[in-house]
Amino acid sequence: MTMQNKPIPVITVVIPAFNEADRIIHTLSQVKPFVDEIIVVDDASIDCTAKIAEEHGAKVFTQTANSGYIAAIKRGFKEVSGDIVITMDADGEFPAQAIPELIKPIIDGHADMVQGSRNIIPRPSERVLTWLAQRKAEVGDSGTGFRAIRTDLAKQLEIKGACICGVLALEVISKGGRIIEVPIELQPTNKPRKIAWFHFKQFYYLLPWIFRNKT
Repeated sequence: MTMQNKPIPVITVVIPAFNEADRIIHTLSQVKPFVDEIIVVDDASIDCTAKIAEEHGAKVFTQTANSGYIAAIKRGFKEVSGDIVITMDADGEFPAQAIPELIKPIIDGHADMVQGSRNIIPRPSERVLTWLAQRKAEVGDSGTGFRAIRTDLAKQLEIKGACICGVLALEVISKGGRIIEVPIELQPTNKPRKIAWFHFKQFYYLLPWIFRNKT
């Protein structure tokens, strides 16, 4: 898996969004200078997220029902036309200015996925899930929502889980993908952080990877 000796790649960002009308304009404006294509997957928002995103230049795909983060990014991967796809949250927490650094190891042929390794991982449950995944392979910050990945690889992923913690990185590794980490600093947002109850369910998806699947 290498992109060496190829033309300059086309970069697509996939932004899952649910009721982000108050924040998505800022996120889109920050992202635009660094990518060629913006895809927003609106997860059946009840506000005007989809309308605002479309008005600000994004290709918008709306889920018929609220289906969660994994379904949203998989829908985005399906619609991507670029060579490298970036995942990024709609709330503005991730620094768009780090995109060039995020995609460089893929362009240089040194990685197949690059994760934005956060300076703070706020949820203890997320840290535990990553710790468990590390028992199987070097997954880094496996729960980050800011990553770059080769599009051909992204389109192969099944990503079975209640969230991406552990399972996405382990699946990439199982397919021979090389993962590199780039440190990032989270930006402050006005979005309240809820308890991630789905992390408890994620243990049931992660444990089979640890005890049965080969990576």
